[in-house]
Amino acid sequence: MTEWNKRTRAVHAGTRRSKWGEVSEAVFLTQGFVYDSAEQAEARFQSLGDDEFIYARYGNPTVRMFEDRIANLLGYEDCFACTSGMAAVSGALTALLKAGDHVVAARALFGSCLYVLEDILARFGVEITLIDGCDNAAWDAAIRPDTRLVFFESISNPTLEVVDMRHVVQAAHAVGALVLADDAMATPVFSYARACGADIAIVSTTKHIDGQGRMLGGAICGSRDLIRGPIESYMKHTGGAMNPFTAWTHLKALETLDLRVRAQSETALNIADALEGHPKIASVRFPTHPSHPQQALALAQAPSGGTVLAFEVKGGKAACFAFMNALEIITISNNFADAKSIATHPATTTHQRLPQAQKDLLGISPGLVRLSAGLEDADDLIADLMTALDAV
Repeated sequence: MTEWNKRTRAVHAGTRRSKWGEVSEAVFLTQGFVYDSAEQAEARFQSLGDDEFIYARYGNPTVRMFEDRIANLLGYEDCFACTSGMAAVSGALTALLKAGDHVVAARALFGSCLYVLEDILARFGVEITLIDGCDNAAWDAAIRPDTRLVFFESISNPTLEVVDMRHVVQAAHAVGALVLADDAMATPVFSYARACGADIAIVSTTKHIDGQGRMLGGAICGSRDLIRGPIESYMKHTGGAMNPFTAWTHLKALETLDLRVRAQSETALNIADALEGHPKIASVRFPTHPSHPQQALALAQAPSGGTVLAFEVKGGKAACFAFMNALEIITISNNFADAKSIATHPATTTHQRLPQAQKDLLGISPGLVRLSAGLEDADDLIADLMTALDAV
C-alpha cells in the first residue's frame, strides 16, 4: 500500500470488510458494542487491541476505516476523526498545551482559530505570540527555547499567504517545539505538511473531502504516539469524535477526491488568469499564479495552489456587494472547497469579528472576495464573473 499513488490510496487504504465481503464500505451505526463475556469486557477496557471497540466516542469500525485512509493519504501514521474542522483545531491545541506553555502562531488565521488562541487558551494561561507568517525572520525571532508549539495555516484563509513550512519546521524542531499545520487550503491532494516535516496536519474534512455541502468533519493526523496518546485521551473524554455516518460519506467521497480537487484547482487558476488585469479588479491572489508575490515558494512546496483564489474589487464594499449580487451561477455563502462555486465577503462574514486594525493588517479589505472554484464549466464561471463585474 505504501507504494501506491495517492489516488489509489484514497480509494482503498484502510478498507475493512465484514464476513459478507461487501464491495462498498459498511456503515456501522452503533454507539456501543457487546462482549462474549464479562472477562472480555474487562480486558477490552484495560487495553484495546486492533479493531476492538467499546464505545463510539472512543472509536467505531467505520470511523476507524476513515481515520486509516486519511492518515495514509496525508502520509501520517495515525489520525483521529472529529466532529468538525474547528473541533480538530481546538482539540489538538488543547490536548497538547497547558498553562505556562508558549505558542508562536501566524496571525493570518481563520477567525475561529484566532478565537481559540487569544480568547480561550490565553485565558487559561497559555502565552500566545502572533507574527507575520510570511516572514521567516519573524519566526526565528519569536520561537524561544521554551516554545512548546507553533501553529499556522499552510495557505492562509482568506488572503492566501504561503508559509515557508520547511523553514518554520526547522526553527521549531531546533528547540523541540511541535509543528501544527492547518492544511484546509492546501487540500488533501496537494498537502505537503508531512513532506516538510510538520508533526501534525489538521484538516477540515468539510472542505474537499466531503466537498458537496453535506457533512461537517475534521481530522488530526500525526504520529501514533501523539494521536493515540494525548489527543485521543482528550478527544474521547470531551466528545469530539466523528459520527459513523459522516465517516461513511467521507469514505465514499474520498473515491472521487483526486479528480474533483484537480479539476477545481485548474479552474481556479483559469479564473485567476481571466481576472488578472481587469480594470475593475485591484489585485488577484492565487498561490501558484504569477501575480502572487510568493509564487516561487508556493511552487517549491506543491504543484497547485489549491481550489480557492482571492481578489479585490475596486470601489470597496458597495462595489463588491454589487458584484456579488449580480452573480448567477456562483453562490454567495461562507464555505469553500465545495462542488458548487462560492463567493464570500470575508470582512463582513467569516472574519467580521476581527478588529478593523487587524483586518487592515491581514489585508482583509472591504473589496476582498474569496472565491472557491467548484466543478462547473470554467468558461461558464468566467462569463458569470465578467457579467457581474459589468454591474459594478
